Amino acid sequence: MAVPAPLSGGRPASATPPIRVLLVDDSAVVRGLASRWLSTEAGIELVAMGLNGRDAVRLAGELSPDVVVLDIEMPELDGLSALPLILAASPGVRILMASTLTHRNAEITLKALSLGATDYLPKPETGKLAAAADFRRDLIARIRGLGRRRVPIGGGATIPGLRPVVTAAAPVPIAKVAPPTRPINKTVPELVLIGSSTGGPQALQTVVKGLAGRLRQPLLIVQHMPPMFTTVMADQLAKLSSSPAVEAKDGMPIRPGHIYIAPGDYHMTVVRRLGSSVIALDRTAPVNFCRPAVDPLFNSAVGAYGGNLLAAILTGMGSDGRRGCETLVDKGGNVIAQDETTSVVWGMPGAVATAGLACAIRPLDDIAQTLLNFAGGKA
Repeated sequence: MAVPAPLSGGRPASATPPIRVLLVDDSAVVRGLASRWLSTEAGIELVAMGLNGRDAVRLAGELSPDVVVLDIEMPELDGLSALPLILAASPGVRILMASTLTHRNAEITLKALSLGATDYLPKPETGKLAAAADFRRDLIARIRGLGRRRVPIGGGATIPGLRPVVTAAAPVPIAKVAPPTRPINKTVPELVLIGSSTGGPQALQTVVKGLAGRLRQPLLIVQHMPPMFTTVMADQLAKLSSSPAVEAKDGMPIRPGHIYIAPGDYHMTVVRRLGSSVIALDRTAPVNFCRPAVDPLFNSAVGAYGGNLLAAILTGMGSDGRRGCETLVDKGGNVIAQDETTSVVWGMPGAVATAGLACAIRPLDDIAQTLLNFAGGKA
């Protein structure tokens, strides 16, 4: 039986409608803590809570929430099985998968993303939730990022399985001024870098598949993900690519045509040892609240390669990668940003584009070919 969420009375009225959230989890502890956290957040309204996938489908159809926070392991109907039914009951809803850090749940979560879930949130064990300040911060940040109403301006590709959020409260789109772009450096790069976050697993599959083993340079990827998730993602990318794709290890040599994915909970950087470039991993403090983070990789790559670099910033929340891109372009490197229309969240690529750091802003389906063009000196 679904448990209705308490109304958020006492908060000041706002001209902007609140982000309406449906929380579905069979744990009473999770529901209790999350309801208290969300009820104190301005601009967020917890409209209802459910105990299983059947509740999720019914309540999503009845209430049309903006965001559904969906547990994976639940009785009667699990989160993965409920996912397509929720999307059918409430087209356009953003679904945030919440799962504990196990290899099995990582595989299920990435499967859910490929089927239309928008993002995921690693969930601590129930006994550790009350003290999990990071989980509370990330939950609220993701809800805010996913719940922002946006209407696509039109044009460009879409990410398979994702539907644009269009609500009655959404503003009518007006013509936008395109962000400025930088002149292109036609020097052939020695190394290619990609940074991504929210929506990144789906976007990376599209890009890696589009490269189809034709990229001669090494490719280093930072996707904001916890341990085990990056392991599973590396396996998935290896199956999509004609190039070797692995989760990076400390001291691993950087070889042409290979793809390296930063492991969860480690920053990945590039260092020179005995005249060769190798990968270095460390657990220094998070950067931009993230580990792995994009900025450390980009900054270290500039130290190792100078400006002979090509980078792409894909969909993601926040602004991780902007400072690294500043360093990169100051040395003459090129940066490509994913466009707003095809980004799940235009935070990271938007920060780079609006700062005038990108020499090209492209829809997702064009990113791979654009990378190949730049990497081949044909920009």
